[in-house]
Amino acid sequence: MIELDLSGLKCPLPVLRTRKALLSMNPGDQLRVTCTDPLAGIDVPNLIRELGDMLVEQCQEEKSITFLIEKADQPA
Repeated sequence: MIELDLSGLKCPLPVLRTRKALLSMNPGDQLRVTCTDPLAGIDVPNLIRELGDMLVEQCQEEKSITFLIEKADQPA
Protein backbone atom coordinates (compact mmCIF):
# COMPACT_ATOMS: atom_id res chain seq x y z
CA MET A 1 0.00 0.00 0.00
CA ILE A 2 1.20 3.48 -0.87
CA GLU A 3 0.73 6.24 1.73
CA LEU A 4 0.35 9.85 0.61
CA ASP A 5 0.27 12.51 3.35
CA LEU A 6 -1.00 15.72 1.78
CA SER A 7 -1.66 17.51 5.07
CA GLY A 8 -1.33 21.27 4.79
CA LEU A 9 -1.75 21.39 1.00
CA LYS A 10 -4.58 23.50 -0.40
CA CYS A 11 -6.76 22.90 -3.44
CA PRO A 12 -5.90 21.93 -6.15
CA LEU A 13 -2.64 20.29 -4.95
CA PRO A 14 -4.21 17.32 -3.08
CA VAL A 15 -6.17 16.27 -6.17
CA LEU A 16 -3.24 16.81 -8.54
CA ARG A 17 -0.88 14.74 -6.39
CA THR A 18 -3.50 12.03 -5.88
CA ARG A 19 -4.08 11.86 -9.66
CA LYS A 20 -0.34 11.58 -10.32
CA ALA A 21 0.00 8.76 -7.79
CA LEU A 22 -3.02 6.85 -9.15
CA LEU A 23 -1.83 7.10 -12.75
CA SER A 24 1.49 5.50 -11.79
CA MET A 25 -0.11 2.55 -9.95
CA ASN A 26 -0.95 -0.98 -11.11
CA PRO A 27 -4.47 -2.51 -10.97
CA GLY A 28 -5.23 -3.81 -7.48
CA ASP A 29 -2.73 -1.48 -5.78
CA GLN A 30 -4.06 0.57 -2.88
CA LEU A 31 -3.39 4.19 -2.02
CA ARG A 32 -4.11 5.82 1.34
CA VAL A 33 -4.36 9.61 1.07
CA THR A 34 -4.55 11.96 4.06
CA CYS A 35 -5.67 15.56 3.47
CA THR A 36 -6.46 18.53 5.70
CA ASP A 37 -8.09 20.68 2.99
CA PRO A 38 -11.89 20.46 3.48
CA LEU A 39 -12.43 20.69 -0.31
CA ALA A 40 -10.61 17.37 -0.71
CA GLY A 41 -13.75 15.70 0.68
CA ILE A 42 -15.49 16.66 -2.55
CA ASP A 43 -12.61 16.80 -5.02
CA VAL A 44 -10.89 13.48 -4.31
CA PRO A 45 -14.07 11.33 -4.63
CA ASN A 46 -14.86 13.14 -7.91
CA LEU A 47 -11.34 12.37 -9.18
CA ILE A 48 -11.70 8.70 -8.23
CA ARG A 49 -15.03 8.49 -10.08
CA GLU A 50 -13.53 10.26 -13.11
CA LEU A 51 -10.57 7.83 -13.27
CA GLY A 52 -12.79 4.78 -12.72
CA ASP A 53 -10.96 3.68 -9.57
CA MET A 54 -12.67 2.50 -6.37
CA LEU A 55 -13.09 4.44 -3.13
CA VAL A 56 -12.78 1.69 -0.53
CA GLU A 57 -13.07 3.93 2.52
CA GLN A 58 -13.41 7.60 3.42
CA CYS A 59 -12.83 8.61 7.02
CA GLN A 60 -13.53 12.14 8.29
CA GLU A 61 -11.58 13.09 11.41
CA GLU A 62 -11.73 16.43 13.22
CA LYS A 63 -8.91 17.99 11.17
CA SER A 64 -8.26 15.52 8.36
CA ILE A 65 -9.87 13.30 5.76
CA THR A 66 -8.40 9.93 4.84
CA PHE A 67 -9.23 8.06 1.65
CA LEU A 68 -8.41 4.45 0.84
CA ILE A 69 -8.42 4.04 -2.93
CA GLU A 70 -7.98 0.88 -4.98
CA LYS A 71 -6.64 1.14 -8.51
CA ALA A 72 -9.10 -0.45 -10.94
CA ASP A 73 -8.32 -2.53 -14.00
CA GLN A 74 -8.00 -0.27 -17.00
CA PRO A 75 -10.71 -0.61 -19.63
CA ALA A 76 -9.67 -2.51 -22.75
